[in-house]
Amino acid sequence: MAIALTTTMTMAQNLNERQKSLAACACLEAKGDLVRLEKEVKNALDKGVSINELKEAFSQLYAYTGFPRSLNALGVLGKVLETPKPEWQEGKAFERPEMWDNAEEALKKGTEVQTKVSGRPFNYTFSPQNDYYLKAHLFGDIFAGNQLSPADREIVTLAALCGMNGVEPQLAAHKRGAVNMGNTQAQVDELCAWLDKEGYTLKSDFDKGAPNVNYAKYFVGESYLNPIKPANLAQDEETVMPISNVSFEPGCRNNWHIHHGAHQILICVSGKGWYQEWGKEAVPMLPGTVIDIPAGVKHWHGAQKDSWFQHLATHVVTAKNGEKVSNEWLEPVSDEQYNALK
Repeated sequence: MAIALTTTMTMAQNLNERQKSLAACACLEAKGDLVRLEKEVKNALDKGVSINELKEAFSQLYAYTGFPRSLNALGVLGKVLETPKPEWQEGKAFERPEMWDNAEEALKKGTEVQTKVSGRPFNYTFSPQNDYYLKAHLFGDIFAGNQLSPADREIVTLAALCGMNGVEPQLAAHKRGAVNMGNTQAQVDELCAWLDKEGYTLKSDFDKGAPNVNYAKYFVGESYLNPIKPANLAQDEETVMPISNVSFEPGCRNNWHIHHGAHQILICVSGKGWYQEWGKEAVPMLPGTVIDIPAGVKHWHGAQKDSWFQHLATHVVTAKNGEKVSNEWLEPVSDEQYNALK
């Protein structure tokens, strides 16, 4: 029975915990985030994903993410298994597919699977080599494995592509393919939204940080705060303005606000965001964009609708003659204002 899943909106939950765990591991494998992957592998095993299913998922992904990431993920799994829990399941034994000894059969079956995934016959005549590799090896040899269902394989593939840059055509194709192979459209939509919501698709060298609970009332959507302390911080820390990495989930933005006695500097380090001053057009923020906000200027900043957004934020004190440094929080950026941005 479907249950309520509460995020920034309410949706029916169509994915089970096993599917989410497989997706999380696949997305982190694709990103090469081995630190977080180790935690998610343990979580997946706790949630009932078998050891052999994870082996199969990471092995399959070499065709999408390359051998280095695939082997690194398998290495993480091996490390986790050095201290196993009794409840972790080995799963059904791996059986070597007979198809591996019959190249003609692998090509035939692979062509059938690729046609089903694509929704139509697909012949890549521009590169006969890749056409053969796709049919005979990826959709033939790999899909012949006995550990994952076709629907699970597409969840793994789709989640990995969600974590990668520059693969938009393949991502779009596998969103359709995931439905063709037995998942529902609701499951596919929920998977992509869930990976975004949980930050798995955040492509950044900066940690997401902890929920920004102290300022949550001044934000629409969820934000996260990760204070940054320079390694060579001076002894008198009160003279050093703090630097914070702030992460915004897709669609999240802070309220209109004013900095008194200091101007703020924002540096986008990941994703896509917006910055807007009162009475002016919104400015898109991309990695490397720097915004210097004068003291006393009413403004807001946040993520674009379809992307996580991270920026570094710091302040330079301009207060004189006893003026206090403070933030004045004002009204939220309305959905009407925000949705009109393009």
